[in-house]
Amino acid sequence: MSRIGNKPITVPEGVEVKIDGHKITVKGPKGTLEREINKNISLEMNENEIKVIRKDDEPQNRSLHGLTRTLINNMIIGVTHEYSKELQINGVGYRVQKQGNNLNLTLGYSHPVIFEAPQGITFDVPNPNTIIVKGIDKELVGQTAAVIRTKRPPEVYRGKGIKYADEVIRRKEGKTGK
Repeated sequence: MSRIGNKPITVPEGVEVKIDGHKITVKGPKGTLEREINKNISLEMNENEIKVIRKDDEPQNRSLHGLTRTLINNMIIGVTHEYSKELQINGVGYRVQKQGNNLNLTLGYSHPVIFEAPQGITFDVPNPNTIIVKGIDKELVGQTAAVIRTKRPPEVYRGKGIKYADEVIRRKEGKTGK
C-alpha cells in the first residue's frame, strides 16, 4: 500500500477545488491551476479533504497513486503560498539585469543572453548576482530555473557559472607543476 497515496489532502480555507471527471481545478488567492488525472486514478472529495483512489494494484497504477496525490498537494500549496527558486551567478563580469518581464544575462559570451519569462513566472533580481524565480506551479518554477542554469552551468575548476543557491560545487584541483 502506498503511504503517500493513502494520505488525505486537506484543502485550506480560501481554496476552491473542482473535480470534473479526470480533470481537477484548484483556485486560490494566488491564481488557478488545472491538471488532467490518469483514467486509472479517481478522486473523492468530502468537505475539505480529497482522497486519491487507484483502480487496482497494477504496478503503473501503484506508482501513479502517490504521484497524483503529491501533484494535487503541490497545486494546493502553490495557489496559497507560491514557489520560488534562487539562482546565484558567480564569475568576473557575470551579472543579470531585469528588463520588463525578461532577464538580460551577461555570462562571458560575446553577446548578452535574453531570457523571456514563461507565462505564470515572475523574476526578482535583488542584486546583479542573484535571480529568484517565482510562480504558483512548482513544476514550471523548477523547469524555468533549470533552463536558466543551462545558459552557463557551473564549472568545476573555478566555480564560474549559474548555480542554485543551495547547490554545492565540488571543486577540482587542476594541473599542478612538479
